[in-house]
Amino acid sequence: MVRESHPLRFGPISAAAPGPLYEQVVAGVKREVAGGRLAPGDALPSLRVLAADLMVSLITVKRAYEELERDGVIYSRQGLGAFVADGGADQVRRQGLDAAREALKAAAKAGLAAGLSEDDLIDMLKSETAMGKQT
Repeated sequence: MVRESHPLRFGPISAAAPGPLYEQVVAGVKREVAGGRLAPGDALPSLRVLAADLMVSLITVKRAYEELERDGVIYSRQGLGAFVADGGADQVRRQGLDAAREALKAAAKAGLAAGLSEDDLIDMLKSETAMGKQT
């Protein structure tokens, strides 16, 4: 079932923020999908509307939508627009899980190489998790 489209609630997109603008758009859409604010079948704004709303180029939004489609988060229909894919939220969670696992592996390896104990690493993870919840 397709719900009425609604404005995306992310931003602002800024050249001063880390990462290319299109990656910021991708991350924003993924946050909306993962958070359930965009459900399967929901329409995304057109390329032109989103580019105007975010004050970025049409090419930036087009590149972001292409990446989101490659990742299986959205799908496009010629003449109709872009929509959240049925498995979009699951795909975002899987990608996040994979990224978190790789980051944790690297952090554990670095911490152990620096002489930290397993308990030290666990305490650091708990501390960082608590700080992350505050932001």
